[in-house]
Amino acid sequence: MRDYGQPRIVVIGGGTGLPVLLRGLKQYPVDITAIVTVADDGGSSGRIREDLHIPPPGDVRNVLAALSDVEPLVEEMFQHRFNTSNELSGHSLGNLILAAMTSITGDFVHAIQEMSKVLNVRGKVLPAANQNVVLHAEMEDGTVISGESKIPYSGKKIKRVFMTPNNIRPLPETIQAIRQADMIVIGPGSLYTSIMPNLLVPRLGDEVCRSHAKKVYICNLMTQAGETLGYTASDHVKALYDHMSRAFIHTILVNNKEIPEDVQLRYNEELAYPVHYDLPQLSELGIEVVHADIADLEDGALRHDPKKVAEILYNLLIAETKRRYKA
Repeated sequence: MRDYGQPRIVVIGGGTGLPVLLRGLKQYPVDITAIVTVADDGGSSGRIREDLHIPPPGDVRNVLAALSDVEPLVEEMFQHRFNTSNELSGHSLGNLILAAMTSITGDFVHAIQEMSKVLNVRGKVLPAANQNVVLHAEMEDGTVISGESKIPYSGKKIKRVFMTPNNIRPLPETIQAIRQADMIVIGPGSLYTSIMPNLLVPRLGDEVCRSHAKKVYICNLMTQAGETLGYTASDHVKALYDHMSRAFIHTILVNNKEIPEDVQLRYNEELAYPVHYDLPQLSELGIEVVHADIADLEDGALRHDPKKVAEILYNLLIAETKRRYKA
């Protein structure tokens, strides 16, 4: 058998879900590339994006921290958020450092590469695009909401999302990583505002769909008001297929652990409910369903258990590489 080195895994997403997954995955002997959304326009990221005309650094910062191998205090400093009464208030130090590095190097991607060295990052972190993009949502009533941070609060049901400008270009390194991947993991993350903005980058989504790598979608634990209220697991998949105009997912990972009632009640106040994995509909789509106890309650918030999810993905990855590269 040919020696291919460490198996290659590409993880696509953003928001809070992606860093959680990467913290578990970096414990395994795999070659990780994280492709991160640059559609964020809220909070510290939005302010930096508007003031300095660079891609928003927040999601990238969280991924760098998750994959870093430095003293806990250094990571804590990088993630520190100022709580003052002046213009520093709300900014995280990592966002400011990435902005400064972009100014020094003249390029956001170069800034990420330099910060990866400083933080001793395990793997490669790439933005979905090296430019500012705007996410728009067309609602079922025909109205259009512009801005990633505004979309979940429209009070309307999303029909589709799309991005501007029309000349968005993916990084060559991103295309290469997708082409070389043994497995591509999509999610977890907000379906329309964290995952779709990556796949909607021209060529990037097409490369994912065409790739011969095993494609695994990690389904969210809970629905999200303003995005996926009432969605089943198969509804999430169908939305991805509709936006890519083709079927492309091989495996879906869903949670089969009952969410504690008190936790459900708390989430229900936010119109968030456990995602029902509708096995017959998923089977009709021809998708392999992997269900496991992958929910974890941390500080009152539901998260995917990084260790359990990483172990499942690693086992799937090893099985896939053996199948693909057997003598």
